[in-house]
Formats: sequence, structure tokens, C-alpha cells
Amino acid sequence: MTPLLRDPLDYYGGPASDVYFQRAAQTLAGLGLDPQVTMEFFGDRAGVLCGVKEALELLGEALSGTDEVWALEDGDPISAQEVVLKVRAPYSHFGRYETALLGMMTSCSGWATAAREVVEAAAGTRVISFGARHVHPRIGPIMEYAAVVGGCAGCATPLGAELAGLRAPSGTMPHAMILIIGDTVEAAVAFDGYMPEDVLRIVLVDTFKDEAEESLRVARAVGERLRGVRLDTPKERGGVTVALVKEVRARLDQAGHPDVGIFVSGGLTAERVREFVAAGAPIDSFGVGMAISSAPPLGFTADIKEVDGEWRTKRGRIPGPTSSPRLRKVR
Repeated sequence: MTPLLRDPLDYYGGPASDVYFQRAAQTLAGLGLDPQVTMEFFGDRAGVLCGVKEALELLGEALSGTDEVWALEDGDPISAQEVVLKVRAPYSHFGRYETALLGMMTSCSGWATAAREVVEAAAGTRVISFGARHVHPRIGPIMEYAAVVGGCAGCATPLGAELAGLRAPSGTMPHAMILIIGDTVEAAVAFDGYMPEDVLRIVLVDTFKDEAEESLRVARAVGERLRGVRLDTPKERGGVTVALVKEVRARLDQAGHPDVGIFVSGGLTAERVREFVAAGAPIDSFGVGMAISSAPPLGFTADIKEVDGEWRTKRGRIPGPTSSPRLRKVR
């Protein structure tokens, strides 16, 4: 699988790090202090762990010699305050990377936890991550990796799919292409003609006309090669409703197209997905964006618990290494 770590080590310990870690490194070096410490990382609430794979890649480059690391794995369920990562090494080997290590797990665990909620709400129907457009492009693929860790069956960006070990990204055509061509059927036929065989023929049907009418027109034009139609009706037109999905399904079935699937996207949340499922809406796949990409982070903290063999930590914490039987030694 492609490594998640995509920036040089100096970036994570320098311009992307809280400056006080760099100032601490300078001060400790001036004093000639570099004790071996045990540091533990834990989250503030229950959720799905993600980002530890990338954290381990960073530590793999930063640590050396007899330095030790214990960790859980991406995708593991975790409880509040559970230690998910433990490092025992001279402080200078990894101290300045605390910002990066915490950020990786905080953001990714938030996205993975939100994705898991949506996936569970879908009750077996596939969920595709469509959220890359809602975050900065430097982190979009990482967010999509986290969404797949959380249970999404696919994601929209090629790099996100590569990081997640998927065969290919998910997605077919944007509204922009249909608007430029000027007709949904013409766009569908052109897409079918120019795309390689391994790209699914799924056509947006909410651009110009009634969704049920467009679905039938596209099905007649593309025939058996049509894998599905996508409903992405904007909120200005009432959004995608249970009634609309059921009507499109019924009209496709009546016209002899029972194998054409229905894919729904557009402002979906876990609550809305539950409503579709509870109503028995015949949906083959959900495309979910901001409900995952804008999820609240799962806040992680790191504490030193031991300094050169002496149990020592900040007030409010219990000194000494925490008993963490789920952790696996990784180095």
C-alpha cells in the first residue's frame, strides 16, 4: 500500500510543528538533557482510530536504535482515554513531532468515526466518500483514506483510493460536463463512447429535466451498459426524497430496466440516510460528502509518564506507564 507520509520529516518537526516544541528542543540541548521518556497518546472520546498508520510511518523515520513503540491499528474501535500509541525513546528523537502525531490521529479519527456512523446508518448499502471538495487539497486524499477506514466502500480521488488500497476511485460525470454538452442523453452516450470499459456507466439525471423522465431516456439510449442513475437534486428543488427514489425505481422497472441501480447524493447525513433506509427506499449506493469531511475531530493528547525510569507526569494524570493490553509492539 502507498505510504501515507508524503512530506519530508523536517516539515513535520519544523514549520508544521508548534514552535514551542522547537524551543524546548533548543533549551534541552543547551542544558545537555536528553532523557529516555515514555509518552502515551490517547483520545478524548470513543470512536474509530485512524491516523496511527501515518504516525507510525513518521516515527519509523524519526526513531532509531533500541527505541520502542506500541500501537493499535487504523480501524480499531477505541474508548475515551484509551492509550492508542506508546513511545519509549530519548525525547530528542521524537519530541518535536508531537504536533504532527496528534494532528494525524485527531483529524483522521474524526473522519473515520463519522464515516462509520454513516455506514452503520446505511445498513449494508454502499457508501462512497464524496467529501474531498470540502477540505484543502493537501488533506483531501488523507480524509478519503480515513473514510474508507471508517467503512466507506469507495472514494472520489485517485490518491485517496491509492492510499486506501482500492482498485480505482469512484465517480463518473459532473454536472459541468452535462451542461457543456447541453443534453443529458447526449452526455451519457458520449461518456459511454469515450470511457474505458472498467468505468461504471452511472449518469446524473437531475440536470435539465424531471429525474424519472431523464432516467428512462438515458436507459433507452445506453441500454444494458447503463449501471445506474444518480440523483443529486439540489435543495432548491426539494432535494432527493424517498418518494422520488421510489418513483424512479418504479418507472425504470416498468420500462424493463430492473438492473439499473439508483445512486443518491447531495447533502446526505447519517440521519437522512437512516430515513431512506427506514422508508425502504430502493437505493444501491449513497454518496456522502460534508457529513464525513466536516466531522468534529476526535481530540488526542500526549503525556510523558516516565523520565529515565522515574514515574513522572503532569497533575491530573497517573504517573507511570498505563496498562494497555490491547497495544501491539511494532518496534
